[in-house]
Amino acid sequence: MAFAVKFWGVRGSIACPSPDHMVYGGNTSCVEVRAGDHVFILDAGTGIRGLGRDLLQRGVQAATLLLTHTHLDHINGFPFFAPAFSPNFALRIMAGHLGVKNGGIRAVLASQMDNPTFPVPLSAMRGTVSFDDFRAGDTLTFAPGVVVRTAPLNHPNGSTAYRIEYGGASVCYVTDTEHVPGKPDQVVLDLIAGADMVMYDTTYTDAEFPEKVGWGHSTWQEAVRLSKLAGVKNLVLFHHEPDHDDTFMAGVEAQAAALLPGTIAAREGMELILG
Repeated sequence: MAFAVKFWGVRGSIACPSPDHMVYGGNTSCVEVRAGDHVFILDAGTGIRGLGRDLLQRGVQAATLLLTHTHLDHINGFPFFAPAFSPNFALRIMAGHLGVKNGGIRAVLASQMDNPTFPVPLSAMRGTVSFDDFRAGDTLTFAPGVVVRTAPLNHPNGSTAYRIEYGGASVCYVTDTEHVPGKPDQVVLDLIAGADMVMYDTTYTDAEFPEKVGWGHSTWQEAVRLSKLAGVKNLVLFHHEPDHDDTFMAGVEAQAAALLPGTIAAREGMELILG
C-alpha cells in the first residue's frame, strides 16, 4: 500500500502569502504522511487548513497529529482544522516535548483557543479528539507495520523529530533544530541514518547563521553535511525563512542539489511517493 508525503505548509516563523512566495508557498509547517491506511499529520501550522478540507473531501475519518513543538507557527492552524469539528472524525494528538506537567499538550492547545485570543473553545470540536504526551526519544507503534521513532532536538522550549517507518521505507521530519558548527548532531544522525527521505530545517544559510545563534534553527549546508554522513537517499529542504522569496529559494535549491544530487526544496502541494 502507498507510502506518500504531501506538503501543505513549508514556511517557518510566520505565514507569508505573497506574489514573491508563489512557487514554494507561504503557509507554515504542515506535512501529511500516508502509511497505508494510516494518516499522519506533522505539525499544525497554517497549512493544516487546506489539508483539513482535503481530508473531508476524501472521506478520511481518522488521523494522528504529531507535533514537533508548540511554538505558534506550528500550531496556529489547528483551530481551523475542520475535521476536528466533525463528529465522525477521530484525531489523536501527540507531543514529546512537554511531559504531563501543567496539563501537557491538551492544555497548550486549549489555551490557544481560549479568551481573549480566540472566540471558539477547544470544547467546540465535536470530533473524537484525544491527547497523548510522550517523551522525545520514545518509539511509538501504531497499526501493524507502522513504527514511529522519535528524538529530542536542540530548540528553545524543546522540539521532537520523527522517523516514520512503513513497508521497508522510512521518512524523517527534523525541524526545528539548531546545529553546532563543526560538530554534527549525533542524535539527528542516528535518527536519519539510511533514511529514504529526510525533511530538514534549512531556515538559514551558513552566512546568515552567526547572527541567528540561539534562535533554534539550522542551515541548508548543514542539512547536506548531515545527509551525506548519514547516507540519506533523498533530502528535502524545509521550514523556509519568510524573507527567502522564490528567487532566493531557487538559488538555494540549485546550490544544494549541486552538492547532493537529488536534493529539492519543499513546495506546497508537492507529493512524493516512497518505497
